[in-house]
Amino acid sequence: MHIHDLSKTSSILNTFISEIRDKAIQNDSMRFRRNIERIGEVLGYELSKSLNYEAHTTETPLGTSNTVLHQSDIVLCSILRAGVPLHNGLLNYFDAAENAFISAYRQHKHNPESFEIVVEYLACPSLENKTLILADPMLATGQSMVATFEALKPFGNPKEVHLVSVIGAQKGVDYVANAFDAESHLWIAAVDDTLNDKGYIVPGLGDAGDLAYGNKLQE
Repeated sequence: MHIHDLSKTSSILNTFISEIRDKAIQNDSMRFRRNIERIGEVLGYELSKSLNYEAHTTETPLGTSNTVLHQSDIVLCSILRAGVPLHNGLLNYFDAAENAFISAYRQHKHNPESFEIVVEYLACPSLENKTLILADPMLATGQSMVATFEALKPFGNPKEVHLVSVIGAQKGVDYVANAFDAESHLWIAAVDDTLNDKGYIVPGLGDAGDLAYGNKLQE
């Protein structure tokens, strides 16, 4: 897997990451969602550099302009509910993309330290020979990404797979790197060192879904 860790180069992205981590700023859920969206835009821009491009001529009122435009058929899939702001940021840049949505959540059966990933809702177009962008803001253990990709397999075989995350743990990065094809890509804004005993990223930022949309009753 090709891993693109944008935190290795200082940029305005640092500001957005700092604000979503800051527990004082986190109290503003609208700002939290907007920052996730802006991070999605930055990640989408960097991802766009790896797409396929072809020559294109544009007629202007005064002549012609030659450029190259991407020719990838993109399907953008986000994991509900935390993935929605990230999805919106990517969609701002890939506005012609088809869209897929899937629910994947942790189900704790016996104790808070063990869980399985449950996939329930799924809506997806054909993925056959298309570019799949799979977006989930938090890459903790990596199990949600893998479970989601497995659930998408009946919809076709994409020619390219790009994973997009905001913050990941090194363990999760290693997990998806081993689970996905060597030619797939991971685009991520920051990588933290550890997970706690509940599988949450440390220092991370907490529960992205709750911060974006409010606390949930079920665990």
